Amino acid sequence: MEYETRSGTEVPVIGLGTWQMDTYTAYESVATGLELGYRHIDTAQAYGNEFGVGRAIADAEVNREDIFLTTKVLPTHRSVDAIVTSVEESVEKLGVDAVDLLLIHWPNPLADLETVMEGLNTAIDRGLTHHIGVSNFGKDRLDRAQELSEAPIFTNQVLFHCWWPQRDLLKYCQEEDILLTAYSPLANGAAIGDPLLSEIGERYEKSGAQTELRWVTQHANVVTIPMSTSRAHLQQNLDIFDFRLSREEHDRITRPSTLQTGLSMLRSQVGL
Repeated sequence: MEYETRSGTEVPVIGLGTWQMDTYTAYESVATGLELGYRHIDTAQAYGNEFGVGRAIADAEVNREDIFLTTKVLPTHRSVDAIVTSVEESVEKLGVDAVDLLLIHWPNPLADLETVMEGLNTAIDRGLTHHIGVSNFGKDRLDRAQELSEAPIFTNQVLFHCWWPQRDLLKYCQEEDILLTAYSPLANGAAIGDPLLSEIGERYEKSGAQTELRWVTQHANVVTIPMSTSRAHLQQNLDIFDFRLSREEHDRITRPSTLQTGLSMLRSQVGL
């Protein structure tokens, strides 16, 4: 495993996302992941599976302090009290004393960002989380969040894959020492059958999906949270640290495409 370190905390660059998993599925996936060696788990209030994630952590033969656990606040909570109360409920569902990282899930245009950041900071003050961050923020809003927050912005969790490489945002995060947490790194499955990724992967006896994950994790300041409910795929997603892409291969894989990104997002919505 490789790690990124921020604010004195090591974060495994490969984590396990639980989007679109119900409580039972999240329990099974996280339990399997922890058994295989995952130590970075991501959930959210919006997913409705925090209880399952928490039970899997409680039942695992892994010390809680060895797991980096993230949850995210629904942006419909627009007051400090509402944010903090929701986090207290999340921590209770997860069965932990505190989460390692707490994010606002996405920007709500009807919510005051200053209030949102105060709510996240209050969660730190109350001992409900060790670090705070944001998700789905553009560069300007991220810059503003930094100005408004007493605590450092630990990460910005955003869509990131070879067809949506977010170059300007990534550069900003690297310059500001903010982690970029890549969700949907396999472009909702599009990477699995991509001919170029398969071609390059064959050189290293890796799949197209493994090649894409290596492309993601070779970026500085980037960690990622691919989702899977398959034991075989969970294992394969971890098995990417015994090779490195060349500069030429990395550049070939980087293919910004609004069309491909849109198709992959549509794919996720229709369940393909």
